[in-house]
Amino acid sequence: MENENIKILKTEKEYVCAVKKAGMLCERAKDEKKTKSMVNELEKALGKEVFPVHRLDRETSGVMIYAAGKKGAASLGKIVSDGKLSKTYLAVVEGILPEKSGKMEDFLFKDSSKNKSFVVKKERKGVKKAILEYEVSDEKEIENKPFSLVKIKLLTGRTHQIRVQFSSRGYPVAGDSKYGSKTEYPQGIALFSQKIEFFDPFSKKEVSFEALPEGGLFASFEK
Repeated sequence: MENENIKILKTEKEYVCAVKKAGMLCERAKDEKKTKSMVNELEKALGKEVFPVHRLDRETSGVMIYAAGKKGAASLGKIVSDGKLSKTYLAVVEGILPEKSGKMEDFLFKDSSKNKSFVVKKERKGVKKAILEYEVSDEKEIENKPFSLVKIKLLTGRTHQIRVQFSSRGYPVAGDSKYGSKTEYPQGIALFSQKIEFFDPFSKKEVSFEALPEGGLFASFEK
């Protein structure tokens, strides 16, 4: 099921899985006439109230889970707070990474006044540990510039985590001017939430939902 703004992958009594487009808020918009919101669009499509249980940056696209009803919100919210919602991303980053797989571990500080995160050297008030694993899937030169397609597994969920961790090493996500990218990218930024996995507390089964990015720099890596 889909309309011009959203693509719904799966609907259950307690939750819905959908693909967010870049540029849309993952939460409810204060003024939906001015700002497109996943919550507003899903409620119009489904005819019932939904609640976000995790976040995705406005500039980022991809798969998200929304609770349908307060029971779903409580159960899925606990899964997220317990760190049991597994998320895999695809990103196109500038440059060629010397190590084709590995783990990134950093201390991140979020400056709320700038809505930006920074890598810092040690723990202090407001600083949180950030960990991810990555694997380079492909490398290409596009318009005389090198790019890498990277699959990323988040082990923590920090603000702008993927964006700042790769940028701090000299490999910003393409199109992400906030974190140093020099690549023009009208589709937002080249970061896509590809897969979400969790134990469904209602069906008592492990579930997995995934999608692939369409167009933009991702299309250059399609085989």
